Amino acid sequence: MRRLEIAEHQAGAGEWKDIPSVSFFGVLTLLLTICSSGFADDVDDAYLSAVEQEVLDELNLARTDPKRYAEFLAEMRPYFNGKHLERPGQVILITREGVAAVDEAIGFLRATKPVRALVPSRGLSMAAQAHVDDQQNGAMGHTGSDNSQPWDRMSRYGAWADEVAENIAYGGYSTRGVVTQLIVDDGVPGRQHRANMFNPKYRVAGVGCGTHARLHDMCVIDFAAEYSERSDRPESH
Repeated sequence: MRRLEIAEHQAGAGEWKDIPSVSFFGVLTLLLTICSSGFADDVDDAYLSAVEQEVLDELNLARTDPKRYAEFLAEMRPYFNGKHLERPGQVILITREGVAAVDEAIGFLRATKPVRALVPSRGLSMAAQAHVDDQQNGAMGHTGSDNSQPWDRMSRYGAWADEVAENIAYGGYSTRGVVTQLIVDDGVPGRQHRANMFNPKYRVAGVGCGTHARLHDMCVIDFAAEYSERSDRPESH
């Protein structure tokens, strides 16, 4: 294992979150990236729920057409009032950086070359869903109740090689809302979630989504440069 990087972003620390007087919304994100060694991929995505497929499709739209995706972010600009994002009919989101983070993300997307779409992986999706199921009681973070780390869970369903990463989004998934907020990465030094999403090394990904006792809902996205599925596939979720 060559590198271990962890960045956690708490909604209560000023990330995109709701004002208490409005209904709950917001996305709390965490990122974990690791490197080491293992193999490659699977294209059957029938095991993904409709929401999970939409998250993957949205992510792939951003990867394959970043200039187009920049325009989705540009549509947010008129609704900033200082550090508040105030869109009609939606909760008010409080940001750390205000429109500056959105403008920086727009510039990134307009300057970024397209990268290939991620191929869905059954094993990575099962690993992601296992962590979602484990945290339905309100737990948070990358460590499972059995002390497993993301690479442990990924290894239960296949073999990974070179580099893997995990993003977790808690709370209120519109699918575009999850992806745009990970891309903007408000208040996160180095925009590590965004870098993860546009890393050209990653070829495969898995998605798991479900309910969360404290933050309403959550989505886990697991990425790998290479991944080989177990021949004896676990049951779909």
